[in-house]
Amino acid sequence: MKPAPFEYAAPTDLAEALALLDRYGDEAKVLAGGQSLMPLMNLRLARPRALIDINRLSTLASIASDPQGGLNIGGLVRQRTVERSSQVHVAHPLLAAAMPLIGHFQIRNRGTIGGSMVHADPAAELPAVAIALRAEFVLRSTRQERIVPAGAFFVSYLTTAIQPTELLTEIRLPAWIPGTGWAIEEVCRRTGDFALVGAVALVRLDGRAACQEARLTLFGVGGTPVRIPKAEDRLRGHALDDRALGEVARIVSEELQPDTDLHASAEYRKEVGGAIARRALQAALLRANGGTRV
Repeated sequence: MKPAPFEYAAPTDLAEALALLDRYGDEAKVLAGGQSLMPLMNLRLARPRALIDINRLSTLASIASDPQGGLNIGGLVRQRTVERSSQVHVAHPLLAAAMPLIGHFQIRNRGTIGGSMVHADPAAELPAVAIALRAEFVLRSTRQERIVPAGAFFVSYLTTAIQPTELLTEIRLPAWIPGTGWAIEEVCRRTGDFALVGAVALVRLDGRAACQEARLTLFGVGGTPVRIPKAEDRLRGHALDDRALGEVARIVSEELQPDTDLHASAEYRKEVGGAIARRALQAALLRANGGTRV
């Protein structure tokens, strides 16, 4: 399997990369880790006129804290770097926990956090984590810089709000709120496979051990990660007991509208979606109460 012929450019600074994107527009593809792009090109499912290799843009390969306690991660940061970063483990434990679930370490050695976000596979972990954490995406072109919230970034299957002349330069995560319980759970055929169904949960409790805030995001169940506001509303202001969690599982199963594909039926994903949401919320509640999920 060989890709169709293409022009190749390896810019050494951001301005040059943006100028190339402006020149080629939707006839170009950006090469970062290449873990998703190269198989598509080899199968000729993607046939770009130009390949713009951004691996020399070292300014996009850093992790830094912002003055408000948030975390800014360059689009070119390798997934393995995020996984091993003590800074990430402290500042955003949910993101750190999600990284080992992405493929195998050989994939994460080359794959970038920005590449996974822009590829926007609906069964991938990082888009769901970004929505749960209310991340923001910094998009640059020769004309402007704009900031798009994660909830508006993922449009449909393998499609995002990024324009052909734009480059994702940074992912911004707000400061972690102490006391927040978190969990990411998924069901896969084999370790390293994309999830058949997965769930990300965040929970904060008030002084009476009732739910002050809950966020629940499912992945692998639609064209984009799916928030379940009805389930979140059911939890807010109530104790997270077995009855509440059981009702949430039912709500999730009813709300999901997944497709059937060769990996699983829609009915399977609806049923497992409810169960995996409950499991994630239980793990998040344990952490919110000061426990540790084993």
